[in-house]
Amino acid sequence: MTHSENMNGELTPGKVLELIDGARGDVFKVSEELEPLRAIVANSSNTLEEKLEAYEDIVDSEVGDTSLLRARNLERELGIRQLYLKFEGSNPSGTQKDRIAFSQAMDALRRGFDSMTVATCGNYGVAVALAAYLAGLRCLIYIPDTYHTSRIKEMTKLGAEIIRTSGDYETSVEISRRYAEEHECYDANPGGNNTALQLSSYGQIAYEIYDELRDAPLIVAAPVSNGTTLAGIYKGFVSLYRRGKTSRIPRIVAGSSFRKNPIIQAYLKNLPFCSDLQANRIRETKINEPLINWHSIDGDYVLDAMRETAGWARDASDKKMASIARMIRQKEGLNVVPASTAGLIALIEQHQKEPFQKDRFVVILTGRR
Repeated sequence: MTHSENMNGELTPGKVLELIDGARGDVFKVSEELEPLRAIVANSSNTLEEKLEAYEDIVDSEVGDTSLLRARNLERELGIRQLYLKFEGSNPSGTQKDRIAFSQAMDALRRGFDSMTVATCGNYGVAVALAAYLAGLRCLIYIPDTYHTSRIKEMTKLGAEIIRTSGDYETSVEISRRYAEEHECYDANPGGNNTALQLSSYGQIAYEIYDELRDAPLIVAAPVSNGTTLAGIYKGFVSLYRRGKTSRIPRIVAGSSFRKNPIIQAYLKNLPFCSDLQANRIRETKINEPLINWHSIDGDYVLDAMRETAGWARDASDKKMASIARMIRQKEGLNVVPASTAGLIALIEQHQKEPFQKDRFVVILTGRR
């Protein structure tokens, strides 16, 4: 079954959904520049130690260590002092997903896998395709047949094999995971055996924030879909606090698409755990697609993090996300994916309700170069 959009931008029977708001990066430039290191990894005569050392050099040179920018113009516009933007758009694929993609490709190499698989609707697939290409691994990417994104061209050019699946994203995850189990293929999907590695990889964002600020901010706000990124950031700050590096753990704030994410709904309804939403009532649009889920795989981690830190969650409309993305572009010169502004919107709305005292606030954003 294919889909088109109705007047509200939602998916309806007709054509596939063209996702125009995915991130953009420099994956081909990166792949060309790193060809000498890739050759070392791909050379079967080299030892595993030599391959891992070369791949670690790839990761160190390209992934993470993203910019933390003080948004002085936004501060004046919003009345929030010391607002910092952690811009994950400088990663090769344009998103924070490179962090877990490359960590898992390294893990796959170390454990002797020759292939890896993942389900995606766009950005994560590019990150995994690039990581697998540079690691010399076969890459199988499962994509719901109702989605079309220009990023598929990037995946295929990087050598990934695209398998279309009927059903939604969550169904694609199950198909990809089943393939991994049956064919001894590395499973890079969220919610599997590699959850600890994924959370640890996203924890690096917390360490980078600490390196810049020398302490934890009062609040860290981020968009959520499955919840893995924000859960990892929280885990990172907990580790820093327990080691005596920070004076506090930041309050964790989450934002997502209006009534289309289990994490936000569980918080707003004060549920003990994330409960699945009705899949047939979830409608994707060009803007909200990176955020929506009827099932948030790592949602309970984020729900616990918000409650442990006296954080909160808010819904965000497509109109609001598009508006804030334009504001960021105009005020700070960053071209961000609208969906990534959901965390900032949650921060802004709380400030409008109860103005914050002077402190430091960090917002996670992804972008398009």
